[in-house]
Amino acid sequence: MHALTKTKLTINMKKYIYIPALLLLAACSQKPKDKNAELADLKKQQADINSKIAALQASAGVSQDSSKSADISVYKIAETKFTHYVDIQGKIDAKDNVTAYPQSPGVITKIYVAPGQHVSKGQLLVQLDNSVLRENIEQAQSQATLAKTLFERQKNLWDQKIGTEVQFLQAQTQMQSAQKQVDGLRQQADLYRIISPINGTIDQMDLKLGQVAQPGTTGIRIVNADVLKVKADVPESYASRVNQGDNVKIVVPDGNDSLSAKLTFAAKAIDPTSRSFAIEIALPVRKTLRPNMTAIIKIADYNNSKAIVIPLNAIQKSEQGDYVYVNDNGAAKRKNIKVGIAYGSQAEILSGLTAGDQLITAGASDLNDGDKVNVLQSGN
Repeated sequence: MHALTKTKLTINMKKYIYIPALLLLAACSQKPKDKNAELADLKKQQADINSKIAALQASAGVSQDSSKSADISVYKIAETKFTHYVDIQGKIDAKDNVTAYPQSPGVITKIYVAPGQHVSKGQLLVQLDNSVLRENIEQAQSQATLAKTLFERQKNLWDQKIGTEVQFLQAQTQMQSAQKQVDGLRQQADLYRIISPINGTIDQMDLKLGQVAQPGTTGIRIVNADVLKVKADVPESYASRVNQGDNVKIVVPDGNDSLSAKLTFAAKAIDPTSRSFAIEIALPVRKTLRPNMTAIIKIADYNNSKAIVIPLNAIQKSEQGDYVYVNDNGAAKRKNIKVGIAYGSQAEILSGLTAGDQLITAGASDLNDGDKVNVLQSGN
């Protein structure tokens, strides 16, 4: 009995030893699953699912139309006016914008005006020290007065046929010479003044009493802001397209203002250094405009009163050329087009579209010819 039990125990122990070995052998014998086979299996499953969906749609009466339906926005094309502009940056300048200087050096003794004050042409603005000249003028004036008195007496005698003609002529010459000397000294005294050459407003003045003023250095800027103009330099490439009398639009960004005008001047000569020519436009009186403001000048160089114009972002490109999509009874229809001049966000279409076409704008980039479309928004 003991021997039999020992034999069974040995057999059971061998079984437990063989089972892990078999499991290890089975694990080692497994191979990685083939990816191509797995893909084929998934495709088969997809085909089965699609087949079941189609059967269910058929039994439920649901349409199996496979064509694409996209949401779009359109607007109806119509003939309109199209204008192309040449955009040039310029600046506003005063027609009368000058700096008044003294003509002789001297110490400032009086200042009669202040910045922002309106002044008239010929008005005295600043007086420089001319005390020495004033004394000389007084002495010369005394001599001139005496010479005049002597001449008048000599003339009275000459009228009475008393005295000689030489005496009369000498008295006349002395009087005239004395008066010329006075006039000359007064002209010199005027050089020690700063005079306004125009009507306008004091725009800049940094002068102080006792300051030494110098010709060409110390001055007062005067601006007539009532008469303004826009100045700009136009590149040579526009020489044949920009002419005096052209209609222009002027936009002043800093002044939040815009206006229409005509080109009042266009230079004929090209600057050899900058390869440009100068233009000017006279401006009306406007409180929003000031000298040295930046101005954008839009010069009209092309007009078409009956143009087909569409947004640039509706135009698509391919190797065959430009094209757009239009709504053709609920389906997208591709139309090849010829694009003309573009300005801003608009372009003129020379061929391919006609008035009445419903141009697809939003949603056009994902369309194919013949795709069904759903119009969400329509405009003109």
